[in-house]
Amino acid sequence: MKKFLALALVASLGMAVPSAQAHHSFAMFDRTREVTITGTVRQFQWSNPHAYIQLAVPNPQGGGATEWSLEMGSPMYLYSRGWRPRTLRPGMEVRVRLNPLRNGANGGVVLEVLDMQGNSLGTNQVGAPQ
Repeated sequence: MKKFLALALVASLGMAVPSAQAHHSFAMFDRTREVTITGTVRQFQWSNPHAYIQLAVPNPQGGGATEWSLEMGSPMYLYSRGWRPRTLRPGMEVRVRLNPLRNGANGGVVLEVLDMQGNSLGTNQVGAPQ
C-alpha cells in the first residue's frame, strides 16, 4: 500500500509540472512602464485561460476611439480577489493602470481598474515579478 501511495504521489507531481510550465511568458509586456488609459468598456471576457477587457479609448487627435485589448489573470484568480463576471459591463467608463505591450500595439496587462471617481474596482497583480 505504501508503494502504491508513493507511486501515486510521484505521478500526480509529474502531471502538475507540465501545467505550470505551459503558462506563457510575460516578456511581451513592458513591466518597467506603467500607463493609465481611460475608456469605455466594450466587452469583459470572463473566460479561461485569461480574462480580457476590450476597451474603447478616445483618440486624442480625434477621429473616434481605438480599441485596446487588456489581459488579466484567470477567472479563478480574479474571483479570489473579488472580481465577478459582471464587475465590468459594456458602456462603463473606467480608468485602467497597465503595463503596455512592448511592440507599441494597443494592449497590455492590467494592474488595476478604477471607476471615474477614482475608486478601485479591483487589481490584477499577476505574472512575473516587476
